[in-house]
Amino acid sequence: REDGIEAVDIATPNFLHYEATKAALEAGLHVICEKPLFFEVEQGEEIKKLAEEKGKIVCVTYGFSGFEMLQQMRAMVTSGKLGKINMIDLRYAHGFGCDPEGDVKSEGQRWRVDPKKVGRAFVLGDLSTHTYYMSQLICPDQKLKQVLCDRQAFVGSRYPLEDNAYVLMRYEDGAVGRMWCSCVNAGDMSSQHIRIVGSKASLEWNDARPDIVRYQVQGEPEQILYRGMDYLAPEAQEDERLGALHYTGLIESWSNLYGRFAVAMDAKNRGDEETLKNLIYPDLEHGIDGIKWINACAESADKGAVWVDVK
Repeated sequence: REDGIEAVDIATPNFLHYEATKAALEAGLHVICEKPLFFEVEQGEEIKKLAEEKGKIVCVTYGFSGFEMLQQMRAMVTSGKLGKINMIDLRYAHGFGCDPEGDVKSEGQRWRVDPKKVGRAFVLGDLSTHTYYMSQLICPDQKLKQVLCDRQAFVGSRYPLEDNAYVLMRYEDGAVGRMWCSCVNAGDMSSQHIRIVGSKASLEWNDARPDIVRYQVQGEPEQILYRGMDYLAPEAQEDERLGALHYTGLIESWSNLYGRFAVAMDAKNRGDEETLKNLIYPDLEHGIDGIKWINACAESADKGAVWVDVK
């Protein structure tokens, strides 16, 4: 392009994502889009076809997924250190939605509780999609089969949307999981927790201390793994820039993520499919998976908390 623009970053309310992404691709631009990506899977498939025609990529800003220690967890899971994965325990629950005044006074909150602008879900879309993608990143071979969701609006004015939800999960290989997402978990500041349980060992991480992973082998003392150390897997050191003892935060996670987006765009421009194949970042397929997750959870809850297929 003569104007030099290569990509557009879409950070609008949810209901505008689809049209903005479509317009950007038609203008010959790569896209970085906020989550959740769109409302319907069909929209995602249409955008996928358009992106392929234009030779562009669509990235999704699951902003917490750039923490290096998540790559360490992935390396340990895929190398078999945990054995067979049996349980995946996920949580993204804070208390900053306890006060209903925010739904009226905060511009950023107001549209999030409007079904016309946010779609079928509030915290299931705004919060749990982050943690769900991170579980996909850590356990890439686990394919979700069914969900059972029970959701509540403890602030009644938010109904039919939810400010709290519990989700049970069944995976294709027999593994199970659960997700708790909430914005009415009063007083809690630790937000996201991830625990992966295998037949031999478990891993645990939370975003209050993103630089460490707890490694627990059955019958042995717990080990605490620290970011920036030489004993970590190479994948966990690719984005290292600070070294051990220098703590990282969400800014570093976003920086790592955007760095990977840039690598992906450059590879696509050069036709380097090998780099794209091996690069780990939240792409359009993961965005579509997020749509499937939200819609399956909403369907389950609306039917009275029954098991539904994820499709």
